[in-house]
Amino acid sequence: QVRLVESGGGLVQAGGSLRLSCAASENIFSFNPVGWYRQTPGKQRELVARITGGGSEFLADSVKGRFTISRNHAKNTLDLEMDSLKPDDTGTYICYLVSPPFGSRRFELPYWGQGTQVTVSS
Repeated sequence: QVRLVESGGGLVQAGGSLRLSCAASENIFSFNPVGWYRQTPGKQRELVARITGGGSEFLADSVKGRFTISRNHAKNTLDLEMDSLKPDDTGTYICYLVSPPFGSRRFELPYWGQGTQVTVSS
């Protein structure tokens, strides 16, 4: 069982920055893709950022130019740098990793973190 531990959330004023990290118990580069979702009460879970094993990145339109997703090899973490934060960025940020089919397992296996709360005040 892969364990994911997120950190870095908190309360910040609009225009501020936060850096989220997701530490994995296994080599994060063995997962494809990896990314961050955002959950807001009353709304569907939204994909914020994703990076594939080949390094291709996806960023939601609402965060382009402000958020950066990256993998840290030395720390074995998936990071999300969030700049110029807006109140609409408020939510629980959840990291996820997908284990590709391997050996006798012919299907992908997703793993989810518990989430870290980000609150942006106006």
